[in-house]
Amino acid sequence: MRSDAVKVGMQQAPHRSLFNALGLTEEEMKKPLVGIVSSYNEIVPGHMNLDKIVEAVKLGVAMGGGTPIVFPAIAVCDGIAMGHVGMKYSLVTRDLIADSTECMAMAHQFDALVMVPNCDKNVPGLLMAAARINVPTIFVSGGPMLAGHVHGQKRSLSSMFEAVGSYAAGTMTEEDVKEFETKVCPTCGSCSGMYTANSMNCLTEALGMGLPGNGTIPAVYSERIKLAKHAGMQVMELWRKNIRPRDIMTKEAFLNALTVDMALGCSTNSMLHLPAIAHEADVDLNMEIANEMSAKTPNLCHLAPAGPTYMEDLNEAGGVYAVMNELNKKNLLNTDLITVTGKTVGENIRTCVNRNPEVIRPIDNPYSEIGGIAVLKGNLAPDTGVVKRSAVVPEMMVHEGPARVFDCEEDAIAAIKGGKIVAGDVVVIRYEGPKGGPGMREMLNPTSAIAGMGLGSTVALITDGRFSGASRGASIGHVSPEAAVGGPIALVEEGDKILIDIPNNKLEVLISDEEMAARKAKWQPREPKVTTGYLARYAKMVTSGNRGAILEK
Repeated sequence: MRSDAVKVGMQQAPHRSLFNALGLTEEEMKKPLVGIVSSYNEIVPGHMNLDKIVEAVKLGVAMGGGTPIVFPAIAVCDGIAMGHVGMKYSLVTRDLIADSTECMAMAHQFDALVMVPNCDKNVPGLLMAAARINVPTIFVSGGPMLAGHVHGQKRSLSSMFEAVGSYAAGTMTEEDVKEFETKVCPTCGSCSGMYTANSMNCLTEALGMGLPGNGTIPAVYSERIKLAKHAGMQVMELWRKNIRPRDIMTKEAFLNALTVDMALGCSTNSMLHLPAIAHEADVDLNMEIANEMSAKTPNLCHLAPAGPTYMEDLNEAGGVYAVMNELNKKNLLNTDLITVTGKTVGENIRTCVNRNPEVIRPIDNPYSEIGGIAVLKGNLAPDTGVVKRSAVVPEMMVHEGPARVFDCEEDAIAAIKGGKIVAGDVVVIRYEGPKGGPGMREMLNPTSAIAGMGLGSTVALITDGRFSGASRGASIGHVSPEAAVGGPIALVEEGDKILIDIPNNKLEVLISDEEMAARKAKWQPREPKVTTGYLARYAKMVTSGNRGAILEK
């Protein structure tokens, strides 16, 4: 056992004395030590129930013959961090989570790990750690929130942000907003639409790192507790068979995950996280492959904010495995890959039935013949820009309009809510990338304000920052190279015509090459917004969004 390094032999007598101080018995010390990475805290609604999940995992590990030992991981609530300096600290936690988990796992020589995450950066951070540490590992999340109900309609957090925009537009009263405020988030769990947390938890199943139902069983269902017990038991099987994360997270597994991503219509943040996880697994995942995957992958789901269905509906319809079974009818998945179930992808999904063709469209009747995410390129985004195509209204798939340029999110929001943005405009928010932000803030506030002001079908938004999975509309993020390193988005001027052509994967500013070169020659780097602390160190090391905002080694 790996943990023998801290348990066995005369040299380890001091170590054993410390295990005695923990109250561990000799019997427990003879078993594999299983680290349970608990992301529990009392500030994130998606994490407030994780103490119950962790207790169930501990029982499962013990039932399976291991000794469970809990240690923590941090997590930020993106909703609470949204729209102020706190959002600079969201994406950057992904690497803190991976690093701190590596430190704990290596320092204490755990034989296996159970990761218990739930929200946006917490899931990819722990997947990165799993690939890096590479001991038998399984994931069990806290599960999604149930949808809220307002006036007989299901609602979610994105409805809440849009309600604020509607209030600014004068179409909702303060009392209306208050009703939304008290009803849209009714339970613990990750917010109820196909936002980033639920996207990544679903993709954990697609990668093969979570048991069936991990992405979709609601947080408040007792089935989630049973799933946690089974995860604890199953990690012991993985340990006995020595099945490790890098055995599971192969290049083919990431391509499966990208395919499922396209079918589900996941958050554009997956285009940041999948390359970062793959990087830790020594897999080269160039995001330009996304369009190739999208071209052959039908979009089967329109979950909120793209449509009127929610995670609870996807769960009742058969979950991620039912989506994968539909995709497999056209041989779009590699089904020979091993997973944490101990079985192959094909064995896992064979009997999974699509129970609701309105929630999961059959493969021969998709929402569209192409996938939910598109990568755009052009003279405005020579590397890449990313858009959640499945959440764009048809009339905005091709759009040309004047640039309205803002050097930070706050200025853009003030202009939108102040009525200064009109139909046809293309809002450009720059110096919000990984380096420039720093931290690559999500732009849910401005996209929600645009939708709430009734401009969602006439105004586009382009940024070197990123979007929440709750954003909808012609919202193009991750524009690379970012403004802080002199990317073309830094050279756009007020009134420049911008062309967005999503069907043809184009993003262009309609100026000549000579004019672009002249502007580039005059451009000067800006002083960093943050010069001390973790953000300053992060800004010096981080790469652009097209590379997953990974830290340079």
